[in-house]
Amino acid sequence: MRDTFEPNRLRTMINIAFSCITAFIITFLAIPSIIKVAVIKNLFDEPGGRKAHKASVPTLGGLAIFAGVVFAFTFWSAGFNLQDTQYIIAALIVMFFIGIKDDIVELPAMKKLYGQIVAAVIIVLFANIRITGLYGIFGIDQVPYWFSLLFSMFTILLIINAFNLIDGVDGLAAGIGAIAAFTYGIYFYNYNEIALCILSFSLFSSLLAFLVYNFAPANIFMGDTGSLIIGLILSILTIKFIEMSFAPRPENFPFQSSPAMAVAILVLPLFDLLRVFIVRILNKRSPFQADRLHIHHLLLDMGLNHREVSITLYLVNIGFILVALALRSFGALALLFVISSLALILSLVPYYLKYQAGRSGAVSRSTK
Repeated sequence: MRDTFEPNRLRTMINIAFSCITAFIITFLAIPSIIKVAVIKNLFDEPGGRKAHKASVPTLGGLAIFAGVVFAFTFWSAGFNLQDTQYIIAALIVMFFIGIKDDIVELPAMKKLYGQIVAAVIIVLFANIRITGLYGIFGIDQVPYWFSLLFSMFTILLIINAFNLIDGVDGLAAGIGAIAAFTYGIYFYNYNEIALCILSFSLFSSLLAFLVYNFAPANIFMGDTGSLIIGLILSILTIKFIEMSFAPRPENFPFQSSPAMAVAILVLPLFDLLRVFIVRILNKRSPFQADRLHIHHLLLDMGLNHREVSITLYLVNIGFILVALALRSFGALALLFVISSLALILSLVPYYLKYQAGRSGAVSRSTK
């Protein structure tokens, strides 16, 4: 693999670098115009209810992310072997229109789900991007074709909705998405999967440009358009990353347990979604009922501001990636257990701190 890669290294580096520059510039320059249109057309995300922001903020930032990523990816990945490009773009367009309509007129949850299923079908059935095995987890390597289809579509829907729900604090979804995209980009580069590397770094650079306007205090939100697109792209990258388990590894870049590593990369949105659903079910409520149980809400309730919440959760996500890298030789199941245990323990910390603060308040009131 390395022998065919070396002669093309300069061209590869140029394409990756220019994909980053292109995605950043398009996103960065598009956002002021989008903000202007949002103000003229009164397209705001209004405060109130469980929302964390206190003022009206223009939405539709996902338009700029979509434009930056799609143009940079399709332009600079030309010539590199990725036969699924047309299907990836088709699925992204489906997500784009579902998201933009929801940001403007608010779609019912089921209609959004139908759109997500259509995108997942395009990716799994037409692009044939699917999980074909579990890499030894529970003793399972290859899985039947029908299970591969269903599990892959479930994975796509899970990641899309996890990112849709984590978008509740200025800069959080964009920052977590940028961390994941950068990590995947490094891996794909070392595996000579240059088209996927360009897709990863295009998303990373577009999100960096968006963060200039979205990091607290936010001037614009990405809306469902942005979160759905980020979730879909990262689900594609995740499946491709997991499938690298069955590809020959570069000698100077060994790693194992890619399914567990993928969980570590996306640990924050995935485990937050899982924790919130479990808590709602235990409280005998619908798992889809909106509330303030997400990790960012808990941290806000503890007194942290938007910047502090986002930076804290960035560091937590990076910490999980570093732990997974350090323990990559453990094997998929053992590493998955370690990551899950750490995620469970850390998810209980806000509850413990809130409980301790409540006890301290009760004691101080009783002594007055």
